[in-house]
Amino acid sequence: MADRYVFPAVFRFHNRGVDVEFPDVPGCFSHGATQEEALEMAREALGLHLFGMEKDGDPIPSPSRVTDVDVTEGEAVVLVDVWMPPIREAVTERSVKKTLTIPRWLNDLGERHKVNFSHLLQTALKQHLGIKDRP
Repeated sequence: MADRYVFPAVFRFHNRGVDVEFPDVPGCFSHGATQEEALEMAREALGLHLFGMEKDGDPIPSPSRVTDVDVTEGEAVVLVDVWMPPIREAVTERSVKKTLTIPRWLNDLGERHKVNFSHLLQTALKQHLGIKDRP
């Protein structure tokens, strides 16, 4: 697992903007209205895709050399780099919605006392698991 990845991307220019494809990373695509937006969106797509591969234990492919990537008219090869630490941090710190069931009377009582159910559940889970903060 590396902190920085650099992969060649094929930018396809057309009247609706710029489509982006990563030949070495199957299933990783992006789009932008402008060249600048396409590069920004390509970085985000690549980072999230590689994070998913890391999490699933999939091998990260080796990037092709720019000169080995075939392009046609209206296309260009662009090196896209991504710095993974902030992506990993953002994804792992993201909140998830949980659906749970409690008795109606307990819900009503909690609401009357202005209980923050999410905070209380987090606190109770940490206490139950014996942790002070994120492991």
